[in-house]
Amino acid sequence: MAAMDLAAISASVPPPALRRWSTDEVNPAQRLDYWVGAICEAFLEMDCSSREAASFDGSLTSLALEAISFNRVVASTQDVYRTPGAIARGRQHPFYLITQLQTAWHVRQGGHLAQLRPGDAVLVDAAQAYELHFPESVACLSVQMPRAWVGQWLTRLDQPAPRLVPRDRGWGQALSALCLQLGNDPGLAAGYPPTLLADQMGAMLASALEPADAPTPARSDLAGRALRLIQLRFGEPGLTAQDVACALGVSVRTLHRAFAACQSTFAGSLRTRRLTEAARLLAQPRLAGLAVAEIGRRCGFADPSHFVREFQRAHGQSPGRWRRARVAG
Repeated sequence: MAAMDLAAISASVPPPALRRWSTDEVNPAQRLDYWVGAICEAFLEMDCSSREAASFDGSLTSLALEAISFNRVVASTQDVYRTPGAIARGRQHPFYLITQLQTAWHVRQGGHLAQLRPGDAVLVDAAQAYELHFPESVACLSVQMPRAWVGQWLTRLDQPAPRLVPRDRGWGQALSALCLQLGNDPGLAAGYPPTLLADQMGAMLASALEPADAPTPARSDLAGRALRLIQLRFGEPGLTAQDVACALGVSVRTLHRAFAACQSTFAGSLRTRRLTEAARLLAQPRLAGLAVAEIGRRCGFADPSHFVREFQRAHGQSPGRWRRARVAG
């Protein structure tokens, strides 16, 4: 269950702009006040305190995609509070999937305490009061997810406690790896098709928090039908889980849970099929005059850079080198 290679660059979608806030913009005496304003602007209304207020330092980088936004937070030790008053004044109550990269921290919500290690993720509901405590420092990824979007993936929304995703259990391993990758550089998300990235994130979240039961004949049959449809349509650039789910007459969540029950994902299956076909075409001597970019296009990769990076990640060498070794042989 490896994380995706998000260094792929898609030229078919204009890169969204990164928004940045930094306490370097103000003098030390105003930095904590500036920081409170920054997190309220980037996320929603919250209070923040720090025992290092006199020397506070922080930066926030935010990247908004179609459905969800990725936020990298690096700052001094702090305690963050979402209060009932702030909730009452708010109009939107998203969810946040938070992963601390380097140090332990904890969350309080609904009378429950969640102790988290670096790499663990936790889903926090902004419709309920919470406390985020970072006793050492902050270096985390916070993924903002609209409530309606989360409802497409999870059957249970109104939980009274933070929902923990351990970094070393089941689908939590893949979700943790993806969050750590984006936590180091959220800009990588701009290089991946937004719908596919959101689907991958949602499928991992659902599989980690609401694990599918053992495969049933019905789920295995659905996954098999989906794979056969991928076999027929993998060459379509921009093919999504929604497209396949509609063709099969099921919801997107049902489709993803069918894949999860078989220890797979839609995005991973589509990528594997495309790369398998690309490798086959590259090894054909009669196609030696066809450009590598055209091979990728025929296999559903709209952008040549995306194709090259995905192929190299899967096969350990570039498509051109793969072709030369096999055609020459």
